[in-house]
Amino acid sequence: MIEEDGGDYARRIGARLRAIRRQRGWSLRDTELASASEFSASALGTYERGERSLSVERLVRLARLYRVPVDRLLPQESERHRPEDGEQLAPADEVVIDLAALEAHGGDPGLDPLRRYVAVIQGERQDWNGRVLSMRRGDLRLLARLTGTNLDHTRRHLAGIGLLRH
Repeated sequence: MIEEDGGDYARRIGARLRAIRRQRGWSLRDTELASASEFSASALGTYERGERSLSVERLVRLARLYRVPVDRLLPQESERHRPEDGEQLAPADEVVIDLAALEAHGGDPGLDPLRRYVAVIQGERQDWNGRVLSMRRGDLRLLARLTGTNLDHTRRHLAGIGLLRH
């Protein structure tokens, strides 16, 4: 394992914080209001830009506010490697499902396994924000198995019908 610069790690955590906040559809001010001013918009901005480190305790409280597991706020090992020009990266194991788009495909029976799986995940997480659902590592692989396809086909199919968010 390669040691990394603390500033770089803080920036990568900041990028994760920003991505999760935006997935919720919240502005910095919305987050401040939802936290009853525990997290000010200006402090959140400094965390997201990597200008200020976050204590573990505050990271846990922010994860609770966003209703995500703490590990979702931490950078993944795969984020450390940046591709060279022309180099292909393997597809990411994590995806974000656009729940509004899934609902718009209401009559498509081919999406029933995905609907059932999404409902199970929402129930386990008590996550009913209704806009997007971040699926964890391995969820897409399991979904591919449930539908009798492979990971690449499942990813292309979901992207092709507009269900994946980036």
